[in-house]
This record gives sequence, structure tokens and C-alpha cells, in this order.
Amino acid sequence: MTDAADQDTRLRVAVAGASGRMGRMLVEAIDAAPDLRLSGALDTPGHVSLGQDALAFAGRSSGIPIVDSVDTALADTDVLIDFTRPQGTMLHLAACRRHSVGLVIGTTGFTPAERDAIREASAEVAIVMAPNMSVGVNVVLELLEQAARLLDDGYDIEVIEAHHRHKVDAPSGTALAMGERVAAALGRSLADCAIYGREGVTGERDRSTIGFSTIRGGDIVGDHTVLFAGTGERIEITHKSSSRATYAQGSLRAARFLAGRREGLYDMRAVLGLG
Repeated sequence: MTDAADQDTRLRVAVAGASGRMGRMLVEAIDAAPDLRLSGALDTPGHVSLGQDALAFAGRSSGIPIVDSVDTALADTDVLIDFTRPQGTMLHLAACRRHSVGLVIGTTGFTPAERDAIREASAEVAIVMAPNMSVGVNVVLELLEQAARLLDDGYDIEVIEAHHRHKVDAPSGTALAMGERVAAALGRSLADCAIYGREGVTGERDRSTIGFSTIRGGDIVGDHTVLFAGTGERIEITHKSSSRATYAQGSLRAARFLAGRREGLYDMRAVLGLG
């Protein structure tokens, strides 16, 4: 007789930071998806939620306890979804290499050296890394590229972003991705043209720069606007998130995309078939 577990063809997905706001949203989304199975729930050593069922916060049982051992969480897993912090993500990356587990990275704030390590690891495991997993945000990135090409003369460009008080990096990874996409469309390097703060007598605006403004406060999930300011008109392309559910659903699409892939570094453009 074939064991029932052997007949389960659902994609096995584990969640890092399972007790956090985003982690809980992911756990619920996986539980609700008919083609996915929660296979692991990971959090930091000493966290008060360790040992609890991953769905206890929702008054339900998943049969998966929250653990602090990444090797335990990945023992029966196809893909790990990670929205934590760079230090934790790098530890999880090493474990994914050991276990040949795919990795969806929603973490932001990596150093250049950490990004290089992720690229190196992608030769052995399949990775989707994106500063924003929202389908809507990634459509906006495509619109920004087209707008930048058409508004390449006579328009000043500013990126304005707002997030909750707990966000630790600034500008947000999404804001930087927007700036990078616009700069590339204009044939510029964001590293050379970005202005991240203005104070005092700054002089007249350099028309070739891309400015960034950051707002932190309250429970703002994530607002991003790219402003093209010309003479006599302003064009604003805006995305506003009212719930982390959009990030969760995008992450599940990324996890499905990795099913059967053994290596490679992908972004949401690849996941969504945008190029």
C-alpha cells in the first residue's frame, strides 16, 4: 500500500521569520493554497513562539511547529521563503545550499559583498530575489522604464517612498529598484546620479540627478511614487500597498516558479514572464 504522504505532490514550502508580520501572512497564504504545503517554520533562537504551531496565531493547526534550526526546517522542503534581515538570510542561504533547497528572497538592505555571495550561491541553488514581490509593483517598474524613455528631456525625477516605523533600511529596496530601472532607461548609473538627502543651501538642482525622499511612520505598509516634474506639468506613477497579502501572493508565485529548477538567479520579471 502506498503511504498517503508519498501521494502528496504539493510543493513543500518553508517560511523564515514565521512569527513576524510578513511570516504569518505567508504561513496563512501557503495554508490556503491547494497546490502548496507548509513544510517548515523558522524563527530566531529564544523567540517566544518557538515550539508553537505555525498557525496557532490564527486559531488553527498546521502540524508544523516553529523551530530555530534551519536544518530542521529545510529537512522536508522544496523552497524557503525569506523576508528577514540580511544577516539571517545569509545563514539561510548557506543552509539552502547544503540541502539543495530553492530560495525566495524578499529581504532588502544587502551589502555589495552579500549580493555577490547570493549570485555565487545561485550556481548551486535556484533563487528568486526581488526587492518587492508585489505583482503590481513589478508592473509599475515596467511602466517606469517606458515613461523614463519618453520623458528623457526636460523632466526632473524624484522617488518618494513611505513605510512603517519599524523598517530598518532606507531608501527601501523597492525605491532603489525604481531608481535603477529609470536610470538604466536613461543610460545612467544610479550610483552616479542618485541624491539621497538635501539640507541647507544645495544650489540649483542638477537636471541629471534622481532624488530620493524617505518617510517613516505609523503602520504604512508601503507607498512609492516616482515623480517626473516638467515645465507646466507633473507626471506621477504611484503604487500603494494596503496589505502585505500582495507580497505574500507574489512570493508564492515565485516559489512555484522555482519548482523543478536546480540553479539560477531570477527576479520577478522572470517569474511574471515580463522578460
